[in-house]
This record gives sequence, structure tokens and C-alpha cells, in this order.
Amino acid sequence: MTATSFNQKTIGEFHARNGLGIAPWGDHLLLLTSKGARTGQDVTTPLVYRRDGDDYVVVASKGGAPRDPQWYRNVLANPVVELEVAGPSGTERFEARARAVTSGPDHERLYAYMTEVWPAFRSYAAKAPRVIPVVVLERL
Repeated sequence: MTATSFNQKTIGEFHARNGLGIAPWGDHLLLLTSKGARTGQDVTTPLVYRRDGDDYVVVASKGGAPRDPQWYRNVLANPVVELEVAGPSGTERFEARARAVTSGPDHERLYAYMTEVWPAFRSYAAKAPRVIPVVVLERL
């Protein structure tokens, strides 16, 4: 299964289950729709997230791959995105602004915070030949 077909299957499951109980991520999955950095076309990516106050936090890990994921390059070029998250009565869609956090105490705190929800982020950081960015999504 390609990454695209895997993402499509996950997006379908997200919609079928109103964003809740999506294996193996449970209730910690959102859909991020960004504008392609080169194409300008909308691209939807399922991502593990966690709330930090009013913000949503995601990690640009790509499983610890040498390069950043495409969605991350998209949000750097076009920081206004659409999020879809589980809400009390189904899923909710809204715009957010993406802000990359790539160093310093806030990066360390947020990355550690995200490993509590998805422990594999620890091993991704250990094998990645780059600093894995954290992205804070602030609702507009």
C-alpha cells in the first residue's frame, strides 16, 4: 500500500468514525489540509496530534526519514491550513495558522509532550539525521 492509499484509507476511516477510535492512534488523529508549496492544490494528511491549551500540536517526523514530509514543506510555504478534528457532535473543520518550532526549550517541551501520546516519536528522533520539527496549529 502506498503512502497515498494508506492516507486515503485512514481519511475514510476518520470520516466513518467521526474522528474517534482510529487504530492505532485512538482519539489523537486530525486531518490537516494544506496548499501544495509547488502546485497550490489542497493536500489532506492524517496526523497524530495533541492539544496544548487552545492549540493543536503535530510533529513533522515522517517516521524519522532524512527529509521533512511534504505537508511540512507545504505549511512553511502556505501557513494557513484547514484542520478537521473530532468534536462533541461529529467532526469540526476550521482554519488554523501553522507555526514551526525547530529549536529551544519550547521544541524540547512539545516534542517530549508528543511522545506521551505517540512513543514512536522517540525512536524517530534517534534515527533522523535532522531535527524533527514540531508544528503548532493556532485556530484562526
